[in-house]
Amino acid sequence: MCGIIGIVGRNAVNQSLYDGLTVLQHRGQDAAGIATYEDGRVYLRKSDGLVRDVFHTRHMLNLKGRMGIGHVRYPTAGASSTAEAQPFYVNSPYGIALAHNGNLTNSDRLKRELFHDGLRHINTDSDSEVLLNVFAHELQTYGKTRIGPDDIFRAIAQLHKRCRGGYAAIAMITGVGILGFRDPYGIRPIVFGSRETEQGTEYVIASESVAIDVLGFRLLRDIAPGEVVFISKEGEVHSRQCAEQPRLSPCIFEHVYLARPDSIIDGISVHKARMRMGEALARKIKREWPDHDIDVVIPIPDTSRTAALELAHSLGVAYREGFIKNRYIPRTFIMPGQALRKRSVRQKLNAIDLEFEGKNVLLVDDSIVRGTTSMQIIQMARECGARRVYFASAAPPVCYPNVYGIDMPTGEELIAHDRSVEEVARLLGADRLIYQELDDLVEAARKGNPAIDAFDLSCFNGVYVTGDVSEGYLNHVEAQRSDEAQARRAAASNALQDLYTSSGVIADVG
Repeated sequence: MCGIIGIVGRNAVNQSLYDGLTVLQHRGQDAAGIATYEDGRVYLRKSDGLVRDVFHTRHMLNLKGRMGIGHVRYPTAGASSTAEAQPFYVNSPYGIALAHNGNLTNSDRLKRELFHDGLRHINTDSDSEVLLNVFAHELQTYGKTRIGPDDIFRAIAQLHKRCRGGYAAIAMITGVGILGFRDPYGIRPIVFGSRETEQGTEYVIASESVAIDVLGFRLLRDIAPGEVVFISKEGEVHSRQCAEQPRLSPCIFEHVYLARPDSIIDGISVHKARMRMGEALARKIKREWPDHDIDVVIPIPDTSRTAALELAHSLGVAYREGFIKNRYIPRTFIMPGQALRKRSVRQKLNAIDLEFEGKNVLLVDDSIVRGTTSMQIIQMARECGARRVYFASAAPPVCYPNVYGIDMPTGEELIAHDRSVEEVARLLGADRLIYQELDDLVEAARKGNPAIDAFDLSCFNGVYVTGDVSEGYLNHVEAQRSDEAQARRAAASNALQDLYTSSGVIADVG
């Protein structure tokens, strides 16, 4: 769930790219990077860490130019690596930088093809580098010294035929312009907008509309599945549908958890979708538990607040803030290692005792993935004196891994995998557990845009919309994502860093 942004401006874009990345920081806290272009040169800065830590004054001054792209990253296959920070850059042909959100499901095969057909070496384990090289290879086949929109559209059309999975990407071609494109299913979000200045019109492409709003741009629309939007360095806009059979099937987990509530994705207000999730949960409680004894509804901050407030209002039950959040702790379900996740929950949340003491409490969260966080929060509520602790999830049971760009655990590490609701409730230590119904979740999102025929619901129902996800591929993903595999990679990374330190070698990217 990385965040991407690109701007073609009339003035220097470094500050706007930086500001846009801070707004998209919730989509990735592992690494950040910016690439800009001026007078035939690409300027690049990227490193591990939050946006505010990666870019200092000296870096910003060096990011020259009126055109650039940016990226915030979290790893989709385990331990972080500075080498995999984005944007990626290749010098042939033309000089291309790319920032990518998503995951290719056939990256291993593409790596082999790139080497045999184009003699291209892939230097990292990142599928984003693969995506960049596929695009570069397709452009190179034309053998032109100058390219235009038609060449770019033909290259992306070939890319769509070769690449599988979910991807939204922004690429910058040296001296040419910036393009944004989306996979034929529109799984990952990407939008674009414009703003007027005294010097002329400026354009932005970003993962979420909130980045466009904050920077003072006007949202024009989402980039359609399979579509390419190309903006030349002179500010001319071209677009074309480049997929043979596009079908909009956006990831519904964006509305559950990933996106900021003030974003609009594929015409759907994330805030209103979450309101409807809370209303649907309330209807389920009224239907299945009409004589409930809930005294107070308390959200697990932050993404569940909207649903919890509507749930409480619909039930006619008090709503209270019972947890104070430390905002400087990363999201826990993507943190490597179960021990680290367990430590981080207590650091992340602190309970207000008086909101729990002697009460029957309904805790509301956006979803339950591993269950580690939920277990500890329920225990915290009991330690604060709650008489009974009930738990509600605004999403259905997460039973399957996501392969389109969300680093969910393996199936065996998902608490709801092959377990009944009652079994999960016992494991969590809850007196009662209420999950959202899948049909109600779909309706909560689709009501914002009835034109959407289907969503990617794979982490809930195991149906992968691209149709190419085999059991063998899932086993491969499991081998990469398991806690054991992540621990091995972390140990190897630490050993390499120790070797650098002991030998006096210091590595610095960007």
